[in-house]
Amino acid sequence: MTRRISIFGSTGSIGQNTVDLIARDPEAYDVVALTGGANIALLSEQARALDADVAITAYEDRLEDLRAALTGTRTETAAGAQALCDAADRPADWVMSAIVGAAGLYPGFATLRHGGTLALANKESLVTAGPLLMAEAARNAARILPVDSEHSAVFQALAGEDISAVERIVITASGGPFRDWPLEAIAKATLAEAVAHPNWDMGQRISIDSASMFNKALELIETREFFGIEPDRIEAVVHPGSIVHALVGFKDGALMAHLGAPDMRHAIGYALHWPERRDLPVARLDLAAIGTLSFEHPDEARFPALRLAREVMATGGRAGAVFNAAKEAALDAFIAGQIGFLDMADVVEATLEGVDREMSLSIPPESLDCVANVDHLARNMARAHAMDRAG
Repeated sequence: MTRRISIFGSTGSIGQNTVDLIARDPEAYDVVALTGGANIALLSEQARALDADVAITAYEDRLEDLRAALTGTRTETAAGAQALCDAADRPADWVMSAIVGAAGLYPGFATLRHGGTLALANKESLVTAGPLLMAEAARNAARILPVDSEHSAVFQALAGEDISAVERIVITASGGPFRDWPLEAIAKATLAEAVAHPNWDMGQRISIDSASMFNKALELIETREFFGIEPDRIEAVVHPGSIVHALVGFKDGALMAHLGAPDMRHAIGYALHWPERRDLPVARLDLAAIGTLSFEHPDEARFPALRLAREVMATGGRAGAVFNAAKEAALDAFIAGQIGFLDMADVVEATLEGVDREMSLSIPPESLDCVANVDHLARNMARAHAMDRAG
């Protein structure tokens, strides 16, 4: 029986890897919706290859380009934020949520109303509105499966285990391109240097987030929200080889590790085929060739995002939404050349303090609209802090 699937963010790195897996067995899937951004050529190519019901670009001014690219096909076209939510209202058995940033929040929530499976690569959904997302899934008997490589690894290590027996969760970080750089050099890091990830082939924004460890900071918060583990039992370690993706420690002292090649198709394929395991086109590890696995504590002077994440987890409530919005605004400013690499963490910290003075961060958001309002306030404040630093 064919499964109805949708891929939100199909032109990004996660989306492209998802399309790759689907295209290998097209008879097994009925593709409902594909969504992307400005890469109309790739989006239209994917829609043609998978015979999608609808293709959507986030940019309304690119709609005519998308229509022209899909002339002669049966695929419908649409554009804009409302079109994304409308696509999420189309019933599907399995949905990949891979839109980067807070833009993926509303479509992800909308898909849960159909009670299917949400494969969650949009970590911002859990960071900004974790309790709301989990409650919505429970209300609709929907299932959320993690697609971040670290959280997929934890999920797999917990299979058949009682969460109450878990003593700690350890997620790994490559350390990015600046792991061994002195602070003075990191402060002067260029955009090109920040994008040059040593292990993973990712998009610009997530590569920079990895270099600053803001990506890992988000994943710490995501671990708390998805697995319900107390913050003081969640750890991050630097593992330059990116072979061990996460470890789960149990009360009896056992430590279960998930190892695999740095290829996102493993985590995506696991979520796609769960609860089964099927053949995947990923490299098999040669442990003798790898030889050794090394780990080290992260240097929080180089990576203050990790400290900020712990403060956010301790505060709870709206702090996650502020943290994510400020991080995205600070990242925009770095990409635009307005602030330096290390200034991003300063902007986020100043924004957390500023918003807390206007409203208590510890108060939980009661709705997605509340999350959106907090996001808007935090972005504006972060942009102002970034402009102050730009002089």
